[in-house]
Amino acid sequence: MNQRSLQYTTGIKDGIPIGLGYFAVSFTFGIMAANTGLTPWQAIVMSLTNLTSAGQFAGLGIIKAGASLGELALAQFVINLRYSLMSCSLSQKLKEDTPFIHRLLIGYGVTDEVFGVSVCKFGKIDPLYCYGLLSAAVPGWTFGTAFGAVSGSLLPDRIISALSVGLYGMFVAIIVPPARDNRTLAWVVAASMILSFLFSWLPWLRMISSGMRLIFLTVVIAGAAAFLFPFPTNEEDCYE
Repeated sequence: MNQRSLQYTTGIKDGIPIGLGYFAVSFTFGIMAANTGLTPWQAIVMSLTNLTSAGQFAGLGIIKAGASLGELALAQFVINLRYSLMSCSLSQKLKEDTPFIHRLLIGYGVTDEVFGVSVCKFGKIDPLYCYGLLSAAVPGWTFGTAFGAVSGSLLPDRIISALSVGLYGMFVAIIVPPARDNRTLAWVVAASMILSFLFSWLPWLRMISSGMRLIFLTVVIAGAAAFLFPFPTNEEDCYE
């Protein structure tokens, strides 16, 4: 096996855990997409072209609320803006002579997990390694959505309702461990929960559409946290 083939197979091997995790989460997304009114093919295309759990789940809520395409597009821009920063950082890990087409194709598949695995790899990375990661991650997310969307029309309502709880379990698993170790993050999570509740409960705030509500809260809370609790510039302070 030559070096380039080894890079691709190594990427697949490193991407298998990502793909398995994606399958579990996207299965819940497929069920929710079917409950929202999307056909299985619509849900599959949505997952294949987006690859963003937070953006897709938020998109379902906006679609269900009947919001405008402008709100949907703006919400996706705000929620997925972090991927632009990840792509800029990941581009520094690629070899300088990497063609633009490879950078463009790799950018399509940049997610939190793919980025985390790629940047932690020692030295410069070969595009084939990234393609190996995507070869495991993308099918995991897409096939999970397909199985969930089809199951949503076959399984009894009680089982679908039980499986839908998996979404909230995923959010708890993502939020609780880092919030437990980081007081600033814990306050941000608490503020998000309180403000989201107020926007859903107070009559004069409840009138705001779900899409604009999501955009406003994301920008305000993230901006306030960045201003009040800036990330330390001294590398040693990061580990205090």
